[in-house]
Amino acid sequence: MASLNKVMIIGNLGSDPEMRFTPNGNPVTSFSVATNRVYSTPEGERREETEWFTVVAWGKLAEQCNQFLTKGRLVYAEGRLHTRTWESQDGQKHYRPEIIANRVTFLDRQAAAPLPEEKVEEKVEEGGVGEGGVGEIEPEDIPF
Repeated sequence: MASLNKVMIIGNLGSDPEMRFTPNGNPVTSFSVATNRVYSTPEGERREETEWFTVVAWGKLAEQCNQFLTKGRLVYAEGRLHTRTWESQDGQKHYRPEIIANRVTFLDRQAAAPLPEEKVEEKVEEGGVGEGGVGEIEPEDIPF
């Protein structure tokens, strides 16, 4: 039987990305993203709920996220859900769900400003870049 593990979120960065390197020299960047949901209670009261996600990017995508993302930026992140487990020094097991990104798209206009000029023109003309890339989003790129 086939299975599917795919996550798509749009939200704002809660902090600046943190980039590290594996012992083999592979770059990995992680950042938190907040998504908001507004709903009404049965009594008609409007409420807002915020959900926080940890997004992890690898390789070239990690380098791009570290270079161009900052706290507050609006992003679309797509990838798979992975639960990271570790044991603390006191022997207690810890679990943290993470989104392992294969695509991160900067959604606010601010994204184009820091890119080198020749690359901005390329990306805008192409309507962004695909898998694992960064670029501007078009309405037809949003999967819902």
